[in-house]
Amino acid sequence: MYSSIPAVLSEVVANAWDADSKNVRIDFDYSNNIIEITDDGHGMSEQDLNFKFLHIGYQKRENGESVTAKKNRPVMGRKGIGKLSLFSIADTIEVHSVKDGVKNGLRMKLLEIKDAISNGDETVNQQYHPAEVSQSEININVGTKIIISDLRKNINRSENFLKTRLARRFTVIGPKYDFIVKINDVEITKSDRNYFPKIQYLWLLGDDNDNYVEQSENAEEVSKIENIITLDKKKYKVSGWIGTLRSVGDAKDPGGESLNNISIMVRGKAAQEDILNEFGDAGIYAQYIVGEIHADFLDDDLQEDIATTSRQKLIEDDPRYQALREYLKNVLGKIRASWSDFRNEKGEVEARKNPKINAWMESLDVDSRKIAKRIFGKIHQMGLKESHQNELFAQSVIVIEGFKYKKKLSILNDFEEITSENIEMFSTVFSEIDEIEAAHYYQITKGRMDIIYKLQKMVCNNELEKTLQNYLFEHLWLLDPTWDRTTDTPVMEQTVKKEFENLNVNLSQEEKDGRIDIKYKTSAGMNIIIELKRPNVRKTCFQLLGQIDKYKTALRKCLDAAHKNNEPITLVCLVGSMPSDYNDENVKMLEAKGVRIKTYNALLEQTYQAYQKYLEQNRKSGQLIEFIHSLVEGS
Repeated sequence: MYSSIPAVLSEVVANAWDADSKNVRIDFDYSNNIIEITDDGHGMSEQDLNFKFLHIGYQKRENGESVTAKKNRPVMGRKGIGKLSLFSIADTIEVHSVKDGVKNGLRMKLLEIKDAISNGDETVNQQYHPAEVSQSEININVGTKIIISDLRKNINRSENFLKTRLARRFTVIGPKYDFIVKINDVEITKSDRNYFPKIQYLWLLGDDNDNYVEQSENAEEVSKIENIITLDKKKYKVSGWIGTLRSVGDAKDPGGESLNNISIMVRGKAAQEDILNEFGDAGIYAQYIVGEIHADFLDDDLQEDIATTSRQKLIEDDPRYQALREYLKNVLGKIRASWSDFRNEKGEVEARKNPKINAWMESLDVDSRKIAKRIFGKIHQMGLKESHQNELFAQSVIVIEGFKYKKKLSILNDFEEITSENIEMFSTVFSEIDEIEAAHYYQITKGRMDIIYKLQKMVCNNELEKTLQNYLFEHLWLLDPTWDRTTDTPVMEQTVKKEFENLNVNLSQEEKDGRIDIKYKTSAGMNIIIELKRPNVRKTCFQLLGQIDKYKTALRKCLDAAHKNNEPITLVCLVGSMPSDYNDENVKMLEAKGVRIKTYNALLEQTYQAYQKYLEQNRKSGQLIEFIHSLVEGS
């Protein structure tokens, strides 16, 4: 019925509240694996133990006990089954209690209870009689002590974890409510909830009756939301708060527990730990939400109990719950809109911290500045690391500048709502903006030019073989610009590798000495065999074809086995110098076999010239990229 030690302890603490206790002490004896809970409430007489505590299903509210006798507290217990929770974590329970100076106690064992149930008969109604605890064993003079032993749940989790869990399950702990709860002599306080300092924006449901604003010391905005729920033409007040955290990382506490939930509190105790997950809101803002809704109208003495048997959730199809859910749905809609506005403002502030972006923003016209502000805001909503956020700020400059080039800022305005979810969709609009595509490609090209330049220097230093062997197989654009990226096909590559190894065994020593390496790669739907010959080895076209054609046959065998018999194969030989019989007739023969032959120097020179020509033709785009580069570098 109860799934955790905090849930069980919550039931015991609730009973202490109902007993008009001022102080509750929870002690963990880790060496003996025992938990003791002691309160200073009104205690129980022998009759109370027998007819109230041991009476499963005793409903105190139906017996005129809806509020406590001394402190006039609204009682938390209702169904009278909370004491059963103790046996969900342990096999032995002792109850020591003192009322009017008289000590009483009993000891219950789960195994004995089960035996009584299974061995009983109708004549004794399968009754279980707990063992009596002698007065000499009872060392309290007031209130009640419950000793939980033979635990089946591990209690080695830190006291801080349990303090946090109990602090979140009760809102009536503390001097204000004359109800002090301690764990191993350390008092539980509101600060143990560990979420108020993390709140960036706070919304109050009605008045701030519990100093939520004061506790949320780092909140940048505080707003108030209507707190009236209408049900069957009756109006009910709720209270509490909902906040949004500063970052998604704040949604975990030190113990790894999620803060991303909205608890429903009834009579000062958690009736349901989370209702937020029922909405399935995919908006980014929902990942930042935390809150508490106090809805005492859910627990009306004159109406049916709304709690499930587990006492940890509410009955979802109850009209009261449905009304609360509808109210919260509307509240979350308002919070979503406000949160977006707040984050947009904050995003612009964060972006403008970069002096270059600030100067750029000042240079924009009114419409462009509005668009930039919205984009910066949506980026800020993502809660990214500062370095990643700054990169996106810089990339967004490309977006705005690109639309300025084409005078298509109106396209951005056509978005009814620029959301965090669709900001990535801007890339689909780029297909209409030639300059933006050019700017991106310019950046890629410039990077590749730097690589080629370094490789050319290595040619002079005779370091080319090893460098190309390590680099070229993963950067096929050096061979063909359309082979932009290699595609991972680990299973096929392993199969082909084994076939190639079988062929390598039969190579002559001369053939082995003449080769640097041979590899199989895939890119752009093409199966590619690349053979690197040593620069000082010169072969004829027929010799090259005879050697590499064996590998093509092996690859075709592997492709056929994988039902890829229609996929094309290209063979590339990189050599130090062209074959001695390299003429038009042999070139046609090689092309018919799908073989390309290139020298190392020609490969680098041709690639360099192609990219250099592009850079010269797109200098304007390069200037934009230089600006973006300076933004990222300066962030």
